[in-house]
Amino acid sequence: MKSKLKAAVSKVLANSGYRLERITACNDHATQLARSLERFAIDSVLDVGANQGQFGRDLRRAGYRGRIASFEPLPEAHAALSVHAERDPDWIVHPPSAVGDSDGSISINVAGNSVSSSVLPMLDAHAQAARDSVYVATLQVPIVKLDTVAPRYIRDGERMFLKIDTQGFEWQVLDGALETLRRARGVHCEMSLVPLYEGQRLWKDVLARLEDNGFCFWSLQEGFTDARDGRSLQFDATFFRPDA
Repeated sequence: MKSKLKAAVSKVLANSGYRLERITACNDHATQLARSLERFAIDSVLDVGANQGQFGRDLRRAGYRGRIASFEPLPEAHAALSVHAERDPDWIVHPPSAVGDSDGSISINVAGNSVSSSVLPMLDAHAQAARDSVYVATLQVPIVKLDTVAPRYIRDGERMFLKIDTQGFEWQVLDGALETLRRARGVHCEMSLVPLYEGQRLWKDVLARLEDNGFCFWSLQEGFTDARDGRSLQFDATFFRPDA
């Protein structure tokens, strides 16, 4: 009876453009990453570019129970992030700040959809693929290097994992995280296949840099796709040290 009901529900969903699946590491990005963190005994995550806390919430849903320290520059997104984190004693939120290769202040472009906000100018390829991502405002925000602030969030002996989602600014984040990167057991980084922001480094450069720092490619997850023609524009890649 249950199998017949499931088949009937699946058929109705399929006819409506949906699919019924059991969540596994093979079909759910957060579950896949959480299993990888478990495999490498990761107990601390630096969440750079947290927005409203989507990454942290997904990790918690997927079973990750270690510590999280999140960084987000936009005031509204930071406020929403803080609301989610305040109920979690192992989730710390750094004061509103961009993360990059300097300590000081910087101008950030605010996107209509919030998640596409970036320090870098947006190119037409991005704006045309996601109309709600065009910039609507500019803010002056603090900027910090991870090497300056991360030590206050990493405890001795922790197996730390670094996540970077900064809309084209990933290279600058790495420039300001030389020591932090040496301490990291793994990295999860958004990478662009085509230029979406002015001056950004594309996936081959970031891949080579992480490999030069001793990381091995572990997994790939689908990211930003142009719905008009199906072209992949961004993906998320996970790396771990082979001796971790």
